[in-house]
Amino acid sequence: MAQTKAHLKKRQVVTFILLMLLWEVGSESIQYSVLEETESGAFVANLTKDLGLRTGELAARGARVVFKGNRQHLQLDPQTYDLLLNEKLDREELCGATEPCLLPFQVLLENPLQFFQAALQVGDINDHAPEFAARDMLLKIPEITAPGKMFPLKMAQDLDVGSNSLQSYTISSNSHFHVLTRNRSDGRKFPELVLDKALDREQQPELRLTLTALDGGSPPRSGTIEIHICVLDSNDNAPEFAQELYEAQVPENNPLGSLVIAVSARDLDAGSFGEVSYALLQTDDVDQPFDINAITGEIRLRKTLDFEEFQSYHVDVEATDGGGLSGKCSLVIKVLDVNDNAPELAISSLSSPIPENLPEMIVAVFSVSDADSGHNQQIICSIDDNLPFLLRPSVENFYTLVTERPLDRESQAEYNITITVTDMGTPRLKTQHNITLLVSDVNDNAPAFTQPSYSLSLRENNSPALHFGSVSATDRDAGANAQLTYSLLPPRDPRLPLASLVAINADTGQLFALRALDFEALRAFEFGVGATDRGAPALSSQALVRVQVLDANDNAPSVLYPPHNGSAPCTELVPRAAEPGYLVSKVVAVDADSGQNAWLSFQLLRATEPGLFGVWAHNGEVRTARPLGERDAARHRLVVLVRDHGEPALSASVTLHVLLVDGFSQPYLPLPEAAAEQARADPLTVYLVVALAAVSSLFLFSVLALVAVRLCRRSRAAWAGGCSVPEGHLPGHLVDVSGTGTLSQSYQYEVCLRGGSGASEFKFLKPILSNFPPEETWEGNEGKPYFSE
Repeated sequence: MAQTKAHLKKRQVVTFILLMLLWEVGSESIQYSVLEETESGAFVANLTKDLGLRTGELAARGARVVFKGNRQHLQLDPQTYDLLLNEKLDREELCGATEPCLLPFQVLLENPLQFFQAALQVGDINDHAPEFAARDMLLKIPEITAPGKMFPLKMAQDLDVGSNSLQSYTISSNSHFHVLTRNRSDGRKFPELVLDKALDREQQPELRLTLTALDGGSPPRSGTIEIHICVLDSNDNAPEFAQELYEAQVPENNPLGSLVIAVSARDLDAGSFGEVSYALLQTDDVDQPFDINAITGEIRLRKTLDFEEFQSYHVDVEATDGGGLSGKCSLVIKVLDVNDNAPELAISSLSSPIPENLPEMIVAVFSVSDADSGHNQQIICSIDDNLPFLLRPSVENFYTLVTERPLDRESQAEYNITITVTDMGTPRLKTQHNITLLVSDVNDNAPAFTQPSYSLSLRENNSPALHFGSVSATDRDAGANAQLTYSLLPPRDPRLPLASLVAINADTGQLFALRALDFEALRAFEFGVGATDRGAPALSSQALVRVQVLDANDNAPSVLYPPHNGSAPCTELVPRAAEPGYLVSKVVAVDADSGQNAWLSFQLLRATEPGLFGVWAHNGEVRTARPLGERDAARHRLVVLVRDHGEPALSASVTLHVLLVDGFSQPYLPLPEAAAEQARADPLTVYLVVALAAVSSLFLFSVLALVAVRLCRRSRAAWAGGCSVPEGHLPGHLVDVSGTGTLSQSYQYEVCLRGGSGASEFKFLKPILSNFPPEETWEGNEGKPYFSE
């Protein structure tokens, strides 16, 4: 759908450019006419027929009528698309004296964009009668005036044009005068009174005549003025102007009261007959903007001029002496244009929002105009340089605003465009128009995770549906293009049951553990997550999540030696001659946890005789704490506590039985038959050896030696009668055990079977020649053996 819209926009741009080229090559304007004062809503024309379009095409293409300026003189009927009069028109208000009165307009078709140039001619009707500037006028005519003398009269003003304008003047019936209608250089008609018969002041000192101005309308209209004629005594010299035609130029912004021009006339008579006074006879406008000083002949402004209303004025100046004789001159005042009108801008079409990523499209169509003229009317349009838009001139002062390159909503989603229209006058005037343009989003950005990989931790034995972390991604797009859906990706290891371990909230990216985890079974795992937007087409990205399962102290220590399986307890033999620090036995234990939870410490919990034995806290070795005496009991029971360092700490205990003997003689050893029977009856000893081998690789060697000793003892049990303790060098059936959690390599042990118990167990015997140095010191005890009781 987005590609189809982009293709359609592109076709519209190409069509618009072709239409503009065709228009510039040659186009004929369609002209309609209507009489002024015609009622609003009157039918003017049918656009569908005049433009050669199909029925309904104007509605489909969004036809509009665009006039220059803010007034809309015509309207389109939304049903029939007939061109109707929108308001009652006054030709005099719209065009003044200009004929013909043409109002240009354009017919704008928006989809696709097309212009048709047209004009509306407003015809004149005879709705104005001729008018004189005053109701009466005074003429002073000497009685010695010869027949045929002409006297200029005030001219009437008719706002109509053509045949409806002023056509002729008539005067009331009399025996002395008739009136002539003359044409000025600008085509206007003015009257002159002609003396037919000499006046005689003694017979008739004054006359009153009626001057009538007639237009050519049907029926004709007229205006009148009363002429009061005073017959003066003899005065044979009339005033004469220095020149018959005066010309002046006045800027339209001249202040009131400023001097326009000074005229001058002289009279050869003396006395009052030679005194000249000046007066303005006529201007083009009834409300003339000039005043004249009757004595000096200076003409000054009394009203502000406007070049856009009147470009020139034609004024008649009359000079009259004291005897009533007068002379006349003409004055042409041209108004000079001043750049006092700022340019105007009218938006015809605006598209907002516009999609990003389109190479070029039309954003707006607008027209510009300036009421000034000449150089002051020339216009320059511009926008800011840092915007990705261009202004292109069209036809008839129309401009189009187009995109210069594809836009990027993620960089800027809104543009405030200021169109500046500047004229070329002095000083330059400008008008600014602001356009707010929104850019619509296109799904051109894939989601991006806040980090490429996430490292999360989860403590084992968690509760199901536990929220243990979140992933987050962002999308620079907007709307549905930025709405994200999170999902789990298939794991790289097909053996990892990810679907039963983790779930993700598709909307928020929160991760949940589906079941309780076991650190001892699964210590860490990783999987991928994906984020997909809801654009069309959808875009996605991936991130890696690493989950570290944290150990919980959920496994108590397990004692490997001495065995604790419900059988008869193992008895350790200790010679009474043993010195302090003598190794009695070693408690071997392991913990299935890890780290601090697997650190083990040993403690002597209970003893038959406190202070006689001690336990090394770090390796579980049970040693004598002081020399043994004859008074010490022969049998001792020791309870050793094994504790880890978890929170909370877990512990296990084991019981040791110690027998004090004077020496390793036969009565203390098990009978050969019982030992053999025990070896055959109880296979737990083999399992114990295997467990010890798993703790340490060094202990494997001890297990192998132990098996060899057991085989040797079985073969000699029938004739040897038990275990003998060799003297001197250690026999081959004794083993040396070392490693963490096992016995120290400084001691050698012999494994024997205890008789009479019905179960097998280990016996650790110290060799005859002990290698325990009497001066050996233990860490933390300053030379004394260290034990934990």
